[in-house]
Amino acid sequence: MLSDNNKSYLHLHLIVFIWGFTAILGRLITLDALPLVWYRMLFAVGFIFIYIKYKRMPIKIPKRILLKFLVAGLVIALHWFTFFRAIKVSNVSITLACLSTGAFFTSLIEPIFFGKKIIWYEIFFGLIVVFGLSIIFNVEGRYTEGIILALTSAFLSASFAVINSKFVKDYDPTVISYYELGGGVLFFSIFLLFTNSFNSEFFQLTTSDFIYLLILSSVCTAYAFIASTAVMKFLSPYTVMLTINLEPIYGIILAVLIFEDKEQMSPQFYVGAVIILLTVILNGILKSRLKAT
Repeated sequence: MLSDNNKSYLHLHLIVFIWGFTAILGRLITLDALPLVWYRMLFAVGFIFIYIKYKRMPIKIPKRILLKFLVAGLVIALHWFTFFRAIKVSNVSITLACLSTGAFFTSLIEPIFFGKKIIWYEIFFGLIVVFGLSIIFNVEGRYTEGIILALTSAFLSASFAVINSKFVKDYDPTVISYYELGGGVLFFSIFLLFTNSFNSEFFQLTTSDFIYLLILSSVCTAYAFIASTAVMKFLSPYTVMLTINLEPIYGIILAVLIFEDKEQMSPQFYVGAVIILLTVILNGILKSRLKAT
């Protein structure tokens, strides 16, 4: 029999593979990043609400905790916005390669959030990651905006993982996901209202966009979001972020197969991407061995 930790780790790999399709769907959906994320979260909240009603789950929580969930929802909403915006202004490969820096950001944020010391070898590996990024910047300068957006997305994702790791110790993952995604919808709706973006054109969806959004919001968001939150009960934020770094591998392979020439990059780009991914993996291996001793 597999332990809870091993089951959670295998489950996380399935989730990450599903997330590999997220970037593909983001490329296929013709909406701009902001409405795309708004629809994604809105539909996902609807799916989770149906699940909560079906399971008859209690969702009442203290107002203080509710506020924290809503703010965390803004963080994940901004992560998704910068993620899809990066795809729109560059491509899937650039975005996913830069997103793999999330584990490095987590290694910096975790000590601050939990009051731990910064580990020297993580700083060393971080410098190597910066070197890999510099290669990508030098050879893919036309995608500078996309690279900056993707790095911002990675930082927000790491911040969210660290924040959520504390919530899951006391609250049900489904309830957490419901309020966090609801918070994202709330904050983005306020912004859209103030910018007069809610118009007839905003609510006109093509059939293909609607179908892709349903897949994105149900399988890639509602299910994956709840499941990824649940595994944090047994896995550390760093382990979660480390495994998530396999998403670029899945996503880039899928992107090259589906979009072909649009995703073909220079050899130097792949050198930089490999440096980043290998560094993150080596960091995780070293960390595991040091814990075992």
